[in-house]
Amino acid sequence: MAAKKKATKPVRKTAKKAARKTKPAAKRTAKASANMRKTARLWLMFPQRLITKPVVWELSQRFPVITNVRQASVTGEIGLVCLELDGLANDVKKAVTWLERRGVSVEPVEINVIES
Repeated sequence: MAAKKKATKPVRKTAKKAARKTKPAAKRTAKASANMRKTARLWLMFPQRLITKPVVWELSQRFPVITNVRQASVTGEIGLVCLELDGLANDVKKAVTWLERRGVSVEPVEINVIES
């Protein structure tokens, strides 16, 4: 006797269901890049009013980033610091924004001259 096959319906996903299950590539990429580690070398210029403040220490306490002072020069009028920030890309970005809001000028290090 031949076994009787059950009639099965073809599996069809509606466009809405398919769209719900997959995130758009832009959202996946944005989330992935925010979770990626980033190391940024930055030149920081501190105005006179911030020279005596522990700004780099406060930055390390507020944000989950690793700070590494690569070079520094401080006079009575200005402070110039080469700072390396390491952490999640989103945290590094927030830390830089916080520095700028405090009044610190932030510029990326253009060339890799500081190795010691």
